Amino acid sequence: MSVHLLLSAGRGPRECAWALARLLDRMEADATRQNLRTRRVQTVSGDRPGTYRSVLVRVSGSGADSFAGSWTGTLCWQAPSPYRTTGRKNWYVIARPCQVDTPHTVFLETDVEVVACRTGGPGGQHRNKASTAVRATHRPSGIVVVVDTERQFSLNRRIAMRLLRQRVGRGDEAAERVATTARWRTHDELIRGNPTRTERPSGGG
Repeated sequence: MSVHLLLSAGRGPRECAWALARLLDRMEADATRQNLRTRRVQTVSGDRPGTYRSVLVRVSGSGADSFAGSWTGTLCWQAPSPYRTTGRKNWYVIARPCQVDTPHTVFLETDVEVVACRTGGPGGQHRNKASTAVRATHRPSGIVVVVDTERQFSLNRRIAMRLLRQRVGRGDEAAERVATTARWRTHDELIRGNPTRTERPSGGG
C-alpha cells in the first residue's frame, strides 16, 4: 500500500521553507520507526540552501494510509528564525494526501457493445431500409457514439471504434488535469494557527 503526501510552504516567508525541510526530516524518521518507506518524488527548493517550497513524498508499506493521516493538515515547526531576529517562533506548513497516478483506461473492443440501428435525416432513405448505422457503447465509461456516415455497417463500426477510443483518451487526460489542479490548490490552502501537529527541534537543531 502507498499514499502520496504533498507538503507545501504555501506563500509563507522563507522560514516556512526552512520549516518544511525540518518537518520532512522528522516525518521520514517517524516513517522509518514504523517500518514504512518514503521517497521524495518531487521537490521544489526554496531560496536558501537546504529549504523547500514544496515536496511530494510517497509513503509505502503496511499502515501507510493511517501514517499519512497523522501527518495531514497544518503542521507547525516551533523554533526561532535562523534568518532574522523576530519574536515569532511558529512556522506553518500544509500537508495533504494527493492523487498522482490517475488510472488510464485500457481500451478494449470487447468492452464495446455494438448495435445496428437506423437513422433518419436527409439523404438517409437508402440506409433506413437496412440497419447500417452503428450505435456503440463503451461499457466501462458509458460513452456512446452513433455513426451513420457510411453505407456499410462495417465501415460505420470502424469509425465508431475510432471515435470511442479518442473520447476515452480525452477522458483520461481530463482526469489527469483535475488531479494536477487539485495538487496546485494545496499551496493556497495553508491556514496559519490551530496546527494538527507541532514539532520542535530536539537538542539544538
